[in-house]
Amino acid sequence: MRVELINTGSELLIGTVVNTHAAWLARELLALGLRISRQVTVPDGSAIREALAEAIARAEVVLVTGGLGPTSDDVTRNLAAELLGRPLVHDPEVEAAIRERFARRKLSMPASVLRQAQVPAGARVLPNGNGTAPGLHLAPGPRCPAHLFLLPGPPRELHPMFREQVIPTLRALSPQAIPECRILRIAGMGESQVEEAVGEALVAIEGLELGYCARPGEVDVRLVGPAPIVARAEAEVRTRLGIRIFGEGAETMEDAVVTLLTRTGKTLAVAESCTGGFLSHRITNVAGASAVFLVGYVTYANPAKQSALGIPPELLATHGAVSEAVARAMAEGALARAGSDYALATTGIAGPGGGLPGKPVGTLHLALASAGLPTLHRSLLLSADRETFKFMATQSALDLLRMRLSGNA
Repeated sequence: MRVELINTGSELLIGTVVNTHAAWLARELLALGLRISRQVTVPDGSAIREALAEAIARAEVVLVTGGLGPTSDDVTRNLAAELLGRPLVHDPEVEAAIRERFARRKLSMPASVLRQAQVPAGARVLPNGNGTAPGLHLAPGPRCPAHLFLLPGPPRELHPMFREQVIPTLRALSPQAIPECRILRIAGMGESQVEEAVGEALVAIEGLELGYCARPGEVDVRLVGPAPIVARAEAEVRTRLGIRIFGEGAETMEDAVVTLLTRTGKTLAVAESCTGGFLSHRITNVAGASAVFLVGYVTYANPAKQSALGIPPELLATHGAVSEAVARAMAEGALARAGSDYALATTGIAGPGGGLPGKPVGTLHLALASAGLPTLHRSLLLSADRETFKFMATQSALDLLRMRLSGNA
């Protein structure tokens, strides 16, 4: 079944908003055995009508995001109705839901909001529990051979609506056997190293679709096919890569670490310099982190390292802030002050300036202090822009902790 995606919104094309819809929807569809065959992003206005006309002539399912709101640039609903020859009709249930939402939040309601209660004749309304703009499903008809879904643009509205209301319809439309899709996430290896380790064994498995995806600090191995074939391929990958696999599917490194800390009943503190709080941010993004994460010290300047972590001034003077000695002292200082089971420390030179003789831009020192165990140190030289440096630094720090929690460091 051919599926096409149209993302609407001028903000997506001028760079003020990042379009995340294509990737998210592609993952959701793949779980149904469906793939996006074509995706376009168009600005607000007449380009939406043109994209709709092209897509419904080619595809069995067309998904459209954005342009369903109450403002003058929200024209998707109107253009779709016009293209399909369906007049807009007032839906009293949609109006009631909008009024109730404003009343519940004790907000005055602009009259323009009720534009969202106008729906193309014959459309199935997809209620929006997280906003005022309902989604719409237009089944195939004389002027539209495709199933057309008009969906809101904000992810917090789109995601639950798609999962709760669109997926059941798509599953009914696509009753064929759904292939298994397994994604194994690898840390501490480059893409070519991963392929060298597993590629020969995997390409020999008939009926397996194999793919790799490299991102900063991690590589995905994607296995698609009938369930028995995917299970065999997964076993091959796990045999060859073992502990280097930190997660599956959308699981992140921080997910894996918080899970391990929770399972073992251990606690964590962090001391950050070059990562500026990003390590704490990633950990606390995981639901349940409050049970294991005690404190984060962001000690960017040397005086903060001294006052918050007890780093001796002479240690900083002798070795410099970016050094093995200071990284170890930061981790041990955080461990002692927080009373945690583990403490991670980061110090480095993110760039683009600040490089020193013997300490070029990209230099990174990590340390992991553990109650009753020797402090671990890892040094890396990362070639990356400032933002990517911070991600890779925290990825490496979390992986160091993961390895120790797993009994491999």
